[in-house]
Amino acid sequence: MASKTKRQPKIKPVNNFLVLFVLSVFQVITGYIAAGCGEKFEMKAMLALLCLVVTEWVYLLFFYTVFHRRNFELELIAFFLSGVGLVTIGSVYPESAFKQYFMVLAGIFAFIFIVFLMGHVDFCMKIRWYIAGLSILLLIVNLAIARVTNGARNWITIGGVTFQPSEFVKIAFIFVGAATLEKIQTSKNIIAYIIYSLMCVGSLIIIKDFGTALIFFVTFLIIAFMNSGDIKTIGLAIASAVMGGTIVLKYKSYVMRRFAVYRHVWEFPYDQGMQQTRVLVGIASGGLFGVGIGNGYVRYVFAPVSDSIFGVICEEWGFIFGIMLVLSFVAIAISALVNSIAARSSAYAIAAVASAGMLLFQCSLNIFGITDILPLTGVTIPFVSLGGSSMMSCWAILAFIKASDVRTYNYLSGRRKGGADK
Repeated sequence: MASKTKRQPKIKPVNNFLVLFVLSVFQVITGYIAAGCGEKFEMKAMLALLCLVVTEWVYLLFFYTVFHRRNFELELIAFFLSGVGLVTIGSVYPESAFKQYFMVLAGIFAFIFIVFLMGHVDFCMKIRWYIAGLSILLLIVNLAIARVTNGARNWITIGGVTFQPSEFVKIAFIFVGAATLEKIQTSKNIIAYIIYSLMCVGSLIIIKDFGTALIFFVTFLIIAFMNSGDIKTIGLAIASAVMGGTIVLKYKSYVMRRFAVYRHVWEFPYDQGMQQTRVLVGIASGGLFGVGIGNGYVRYVFAPVSDSIFGVICEEWGFIFGIMLVLSFVAIAISALVNSIAARSSAYAIAAVASAGMLLFQCSLNIFGITDILPLTGVTIPFVSLGGSSMMSCWAILAFIKASDVRTYNYLSGRRKGGADK
């Protein structure tokens, strides 16, 4: 009896060019407003935004014509988020606009590279432990030479270039997990990945990057559940994490200070709770439609284009737009789930769902932390917040979801058929 093959879910085609045209108009208008919201018109901010629009069109036209791709939903969402971030950053710090654009461009190249790499699962299987070794080496270097910023030792400067190693380890963490558990899940493979995960999370705890450590742990739970489907195993892992977290809270005064102000920010409005109280006031004052780009007050709090950028957006663009921003990440997660159903192998399914879970959870940590629903962890919003290594990491992680879509590699199957016919 022939085995049943997975059917690709029916996805209603999107008019990519129409969507990108509407997005481009939106970006140009908001970019123009952002560039002119200060005392003088900031041409740098406007030019950076125009460069992004041109890049988007070049990307779409190239892959549409050369590789005959028709599935650009994920890229369009990422373009939207990156554009919103670039406009907001350009309105607050015009001098950082071009830097952010180049980081988006670097992220797009990383995205393209990983999509092509994931097209060859057998090769990914061969290099997975080399990638794991390099990521552990990167964390060791981080432990040795990183400088402390905002309480965490997670920034390295080499040759004048500053980056965050843990952001690149995120990519390796998903890659290694998906490639290791892709085929027969032997106890040797599973134990090796658990040890690798413990080394990653443990290193992050040592350097006091607890927000990123939590993101890694949640991603590990997603990968573990997709591998085993056993709720008991996940429960045991969570219980172990709670015990470890209790120990950390007992002996790490830095974390204790974060938890001391949690749910009590209004008791410290001019001290530890200043950032969050100002964000909450800003979100409330912005109302449904915002006070206008450049007219808010959250842009003057600490880290307005990184940790607090959601508050700036809600105050100036409106609460409804803030909800749209969050729904963009939900759309990415739904896309990953749909793609995983018909994925060519379990490696694609694991990588896609883990990537979507990582992005969605990181977004939630930022928004819930800055609004005092969860403790403030200092993580950024993917694609939106200012940051070079973070931007590259987000685009690279998105590539795992893109690779899980069976439509992505249609051009490869077409070539193979053509070769067979010849």
